Amino acid sequence: MSAASLNWALALPEIVLACCGMAILVIGVLRKSDATQICSMLTLGAYLVTAMLVVTSGTGSAYHGQFVVDPFSSFAKLLILAAAAFGLILSLDYNRAEGLSRFEFPVLMLLSVTGMMIMVSASSMMSLYLGLELQSLALYVLTAFARDNLRSSEAGLKYFVLGALASGLLLYGISLVYGFSGSMDFVEIARALSDPAKASTGLIVGVVFVVAGLAFKISAVPFHMWTPDVYEGAPTPVTAFLGTAPKVAAIALILRVMGIPFGHLLASWQQLIVLVSVCSMVLGALAAIGQTNIKRLMAYSSIGHMGYALIGLAVGTTDGARGVLIYMVTYVFMNAGTFACILSMRRKGIALEKISDLAGLGRTDPMLAGWLTVFMFSMAGVPPMAGFFGKLYVFLAAVQGGMWALAVIGVLTSVVGAFYYLRVIKVMYFDAGGEAFDARPASLSIVAAATGLFTLFFFIFPAPFVGAAQAAAKVLFG
Repeated sequence: MSAASLNWALALPEIVLACCGMAILVIGVLRKSDATQICSMLTLGAYLVTAMLVVTSGTGSAYHGQFVVDPFSSFAKLLILAAAAFGLILSLDYNRAEGLSRFEFPVLMLLSVTGMMIMVSASSMMSLYLGLELQSLALYVLTAFARDNLRSSEAGLKYFVLGALASGLLLYGISLVYGFSGSMDFVEIARALSDPAKASTGLIVGVVFVVAGLAFKISAVPFHMWTPDVYEGAPTPVTAFLGTAPKVAAIALILRVMGIPFGHLLASWQQLIVLVSVCSMVLGALAAIGQTNIKRLMAYSSIGHMGYALIGLAVGTTDGARGVLIYMVTYVFMNAGTFACILSMRRKGIALEKISDLAGLGRTDPMLAGWLTVFMFSMAGVPPMAGFFGKLYVFLAAVQGGMWALAVIGVLTSVVGAFYYLRVIKVMYFDAGGEAFDARPASLSIVAAATGLFTLFFFIFPAPFVGAAQAAAKVLFG
């Protein structure tokens, strides 16, 4: 048995993170009084150590080709860890205020992140499913974490039932792919399909089922039905986490699955991705217009954003994959910042969720209104915000790939979507205001300021991100 085939050192970040999770769980059980604070701080420390290990780890394949480390996986892992850190920081004061301050929360988040990191390094259908289920099982529990709240319990149940259905679709697709290609290994499947004429109808059906299972994880149409209810019902920090880290992991997984094992079958699956992308953009733009709850608005917004990200995958080139990765970087920061602002919406200790509750915020809290304005402009794709550059790179890739119609639909749905983002700004600055919000905790101010400055000044320093995304994209479509 060769050393390379069992090179466990390549999986050191995941191993360390999983061991930290077990250790933090034991500490939480042993300490009674201040367990949650200590476990949260230790989890943040674990994320930092894991990020350093990701940066310093080598590249290669391990565990008989089931696990791969390359610039693409490293890029996605760092983004997932950043998103997870934001989600955990946002939860600190909220959980205490809502009576959800239990040490299991950061541990579940950490285990979910471990699953996401396995997902983006998966080089076999087996490791893909292992990572996906580890991520999902922890997320189901987190969604229903406010167990005394009917909405949270309902959201957790709905997410679990539909998630189980999506896992079934994915497993069926994997079994078809294995049956018709003779392998679960991505590289072996790619080798078997190097001549697209060899691809049987059964294999193409298998690919469709795999895409369906993964589309659920990014809440793309027509597998989006769980998103608004789960976003609204889950505790708000969980919604912030759900809207960032798992989306990055699932998009990275879709890119790897479609780029490596099924890359030669681009002509067979391209139209499917185009259809899913267009439907997601249109639904995201139109369904959000009538929303009055800001968390539901963010749910439909996320469906639209995943549609834009899929444009890059539909193109099937290095430029397309690079555009998707840059889009996800900008998306994580503006999404985390928006949820920091939503968590700041409290009056007399009661968390508020209605868009009308923001009325007059421009006068009562100019700083909070300013940050939320930055994020809304960024989501609408207004230059020079980071969101504009995310869309620019995916639309450019579509134009260069000759997919003009897809780019035009993207631009048009962006214009429609801008309506509901600008409406939030209009409510803050032009509607008659109510009372001021409660003083917000430092943790929310720090996340809002950090993500806001990144979103505002991304145009000054895009080069490192574009360069890293380019190197990552070459792994898949180079």
